[in-house]
Amino acid sequence: MKKYLIAGLLVWLPLAITIWVLSWLLGAMDGVFGSLLSATQAVLPESARNGIERLRSVPGLGVLAMVGGLLLTGVFAANIVGQWWLRQWDRLLGKIPIVKSIYNSVKQVSDTLFSSNGNAFREAVLVQYPRQGSWTIAFVTGRPGGEVAERLPGEYVSVYVPTTPNPTSGFFLMMPRADILELKMSVDEALKYVISMGVVGPGAASVAPAGAPRN
Repeated sequence: MKKYLIAGLLVWLPLAITIWVLSWLLGAMDGVFGSLLSATQAVLPESARNGIERLRSVPGLGVLAMVGGLLLTGVFAANIVGQWWLRQWDRLLGKIPIVKSIYNSVKQVSDTLFSSNGNAFREAVLVQYPRQGSWTIAFVTGRPGGEVAERLPGEYVSVYVPTTPNPTSGFFLMMPRADILELKMSVDEALKYVISMGVVGPGAASVAPAGAPRN
């Protein structure tokens, strides 16, 4: 009985978690869409509010609206006119106390993580943490800068050490480049390895000292 129960659990658990995550995402999108509808109703005359209210009952409309909005925003931001307006928007938010600190910090992080020109989370490495002789997977996020770089002798890199099984929390470390080992595995493979607590191992990949040429 125990063997069969575990076998059944292994079949249904991944599907159940996938459905739960997708349901959460769809609910979040519908929530944002509902908030936009409520804001629209507040400025429309009474005769038009009933038509707006009926949109709430259309299944999947919130997801389509959010995806369409993201696509239109991307098209707008990719041209010269859109980039000019975005600069004005950034300048406006940069003048508001408190808001500017939060907005600028989030924008810098998002630009670094998602920019095609950035190097954050493009490389998986092995580092000794939390003590010598104990190794874990980390992701290179860049190099120290400013005063921090001036106080660190030699070549250092910034790495993010994720926790298991939730990689969204972790530790930020600055380590000598010579103390890390580069991995040939992709970032996706490394994340799977971390999330599964080492159960789902990546394909056989050799490691090479930092700076060594890759094949």
